[in-house]
Order: sequence, then C-alpha cells, then structure tokens
Amino acid sequence: MTDAYSVKRRYLALWFPFLPADRLRLEEADQLSRTTDTPHDAALALVAKAKGALRLRAVNAHAQALGIMPGLTLADARALHPGLLVADMDEAADRHWLKRLAEHCIGWSPLVTIVPPDGITLDIAGSEHLFGGEAGLAAQAEDAFAAIGMAVRMAVASTAQGAQALARHAPLPIEDERQALRALPVRALGLDDEAALALHRAGLKTIGDVASRPAASIAARFGAEAVTALRRLMGEEHAPIDPLASPAPLHFERRFAEPVALQASIAACFLDLLREAARALEERGLGGRRFALTLFRSDGARHRLSIETGLPTRDPAPVLRLFGERIAALADPLDPGFGYDRITLFLPVTEPLGASQPTLDGNEQDASALADLIDRLSTRLGPGNLCRLIPQDSHIPEQAQLALPAIHERMPIRWPTPPEGEPPMRPLFLFDPPQPVEVIAEVPDGPPHRFRWRRKLHEVRLYEGPERIASEWWRRKGGEAPGKGGLTRDYYRIEDARGRRYWIFRHGLYTEKPDPRQGPKWYMHGLFA
Repeated sequence: MTDAYSVKRRYLALWFPFLPADRLRLEEADQLSRTTDTPHDAALALVAKAKGALRLRAVNAHAQALGIMPGLTLADARALHPGLLVADMDEAADRHWLKRLAEHCIGWSPLVTIVPPDGITLDIAGSEHLFGGEAGLAAQAEDAFAAIGMAVRMAVASTAQGAQALARHAPLPIEDERQALRALPVRALGLDDEAALALHRAGLKTIGDVASRPAASIAARFGAEAVTALRRLMGEEHAPIDPLASPAPLHFERRFAEPVALQASIAACFLDLLREAARALEERGLGGRRFALTLFRSDGARHRLSIETGLPTRDPAPVLRLFGERIAALADPLDPGFGYDRITLFLPVTEPLGASQPTLDGNEQDASALADLIDRLSTRLGPGNLCRLIPQDSHIPEQAQLALPAIHERMPIRWPTPPEGEPPMRPLFLFDPPQPVEVIAEVPDGPPHRFRWRRKLHEVRLYEGPERIASEWWRRKGGEAPGKGGLTRDYYRIEDARGRRYWIFRHGLYTEKPDPRQGPKWYMHGLFA
C-alpha cells in the first residue's frame, strides 16, 4: 500500500489511560474500601463480574506499576498485592466524566469528538495558531488536565485514527509520523481480539507488516474491516468524525406583515412562542430558568423584558403570569406606538428537568407553591429585594448565615434542628454591629449579675453559659494560635427580672488584655423571642 498524506487536516488525540480510577479518585473517593486517610498513590482496581468471577476492568498507575493489569481475577490481584483497594466499575459514570472532559476541550477546538471508552479527538486545523502551534496547544491541554489530576497521553497526526493510535501505542515524543505509524502493533488497528490474534499468528506484528501485503489478500484472510481500518489509519480513506455538538440556544421569533398593536394579539403571540419553547424544552429534557422577551416596534424602538424562575420550568402559564407581573411593575408602561412588527423569545439559561412524582403528603405541592411565590415576589420587587438566609460553615454567629437572592438559591440547605423541648441556642434577632452594654460581673470569668443597656438597668434573674467562641485563627495570615490576634467571646443567655431574654457576650479574656485599663468589654448581640 502507498501512504497518502495529502489531507491538510490535523488532529490532536487525548488518551486517558487511567480514566476510571482518576474519575473515582476525584469524584467518588468516599466509595473506596478504606478510610479517608488512604494515600492517593495506593494501588486501586475497579472490578466487575464476568464469567462467574470478579475481574479487574481498570486499574490506576500505582497498581499497574505493581504488575496488576485489567483482566486478572480479584483473587489473583490480591495475591500479588494484599493491600489492593477495590471499587465497583461504573461505566455510566465514566461515560459522563469523559463527556465533561470533552466539553472542556471545546475551548481549544469547536470540533471535538468522543472516542469511547477513554479517548477524545480534536480537529485542530485552523485553531492551533491561537495557542502557539500544535506543540503549544498540546502543552496547554496537558497542563489543564494535570491541574485537575487526570493522567493523559496525546499525539498529533493527519488522521483522527492515526492520532489515537499514536497516543495509545507509540513511544513519545514522535519525530516521524509515518515511521511511527508503521511501527505500531497490529492491535492499534482497533480490531477485535480474535482478528488481532489472527494477524499476529500470521506473522503480521506491526502496521507496516500489514501495509506491505496486498489489500485483497488481507481482506480475504482477515476480513474487509482490517483493510478499512488500515486505510483510515494511513490516511488513504477519509473517516469523518462525529463532533460533540453543543445544542443551539433556544430562540423563537414571530414576524408580522402588518404591525400588531392590540394587547390581545400580542398576548396570543407570546403564548404561542411559550408553547413552542415548551415543546423544544421537552425534546431536550430541559426547563427554562431565564426568559427574555423583546418587542420590536415599527419605528425602530425596542422593549426588552426578562424574568427568572427559582426552578426550571416549561409550563407556559406561570411564565406568562410572571411576565404580567413584570409589565405591571414597570415605571414606564409599554407603548406599542404604531405596533410591533417582530417579537422574539430567548432562553439564555436552561437546566435539566425530569418528570416528578407528587408525594402522598403533598410536600411537592408545597415546595412548588413556595417556588411560585418566590418567583412572583422577586419579579414584582426585584431579585435583590427578596433574600433567603443560607447557612455557612462558620461558628462565628454573624458569619453563620449569608443572605442571597431567594430566586437564585434553588435548593435551600436544611438548617440544623434543635433538640425537642430545648430552648433555642441562637436568638431570632441579631444586632449588626453588637451594641455595647455596661455589666457588673464576677472577675475574672463570672456571669453577668446586672447590666445597663440603652440607659435602662436590668437585673439578671437566670443565666446559661458561658458558650465560648474563639476567633477563626486558621483564616488569618500565618495561622496564629487561638488568642493571638483575635479575642475570645463568652456568650450568655440571660433572662432579666421581667422575663425578657438576651444574648450577651464578653469580648476577650482578662488574660488576653484587650485593654489593660478597662479589661474585657461586654456587648448585646441578640434578642430572643
């Protein structure tokens, strides 16, 4: 056969030799059959049941270095290395992970295709100069995947099949593409194990050996698939790749021969657009989170309206109702003038939306009603004027929650539930900042007996505490120890003689000496209901 390299296309192949193990380590490390202090370089194997026994389907680099290879039974693998970590093979998760990696590659080339189960091919013709040539693009891709902890091998060739074969089987770096291809083993053709074994038994051990034989004899003895694979590998036959197509953004439009000015006609057109959008969303299994409506007036003016929903939806009724709320809240009502000659609907933000099953206790209906109320109020008042408190990972009281727009926080985190019958540990109302109070207390760390707040004297009848809260010393530069650079707080829940309950804290300890002349100061931080 004659090698033909007249094709001007160039392909970058990425091969992830340990994709299942790397994915498990990065995404599902808690499924390992060891404790969380297991080192990352421990030998790991992923197994699946085959022929009545658990067999290794994939391993990580450390296990491979110990001679543990896919295909071994689990018993044989543990005989080689008793400390082998084991996890179940999850092909669906691996496919999803590979798709996510391929979507990341779209930043280097618009033509990206997935090569199951562990490869990605990029058509880089015309885009490699943006990254400093082929070598610069490959180096950037290698650095990007190394940063997230994915082992990768890559090669560039004039065919997609050749690039993948070089990445998987050729020693790197590659100096002569033609010679490197001819030196590859016959398994690089991608044939099944039986065909590859037949070629090897016939003395055809490399691609060059197969290419030196007449195509007719190869087809007669080993099948037409072997000839087709060889021709595609050597560039003699074009094999178009199937790019990972990103779905086009949802955009719908209506044009009118005569401008439309009647509100009923405009509403009917908008409802028709929403129904068309609902059908398109259902086909993709999506729901809209943001809807943008643009009305083009015949004199060139444009009216733009947009709404957001807290949950993805494709039901036209609530979207139409939210747009009604949005129009009613406008300071300047819409003026159709001589009419609109075009109306467009654009969905810039969509999310997956599956079918839901209502529960018998009606919880799903309650959640849907709450989401609908949040959508209406956010549309009417503005997204920033309706907030939801979200718990944060901090023991400092004023930092333990964060107010975010309620419409943006779709899945509220469940707050910790206090023990039944116990009084609340935190007040419903906090002062920001805490207000200073004058306190009479036992020295050095006794509870308050009397305090003056807002010019009124309060006698303490009952108290609980102290609850000591230290500063977050690990967040400060240098990681100072507690008490160095931050004052300790001692909180007391107290009740005065009239039954009113307060949350008071002493800022600092006498040993910390916040002010040598006055000692620690006291503050009112909150009021209990």
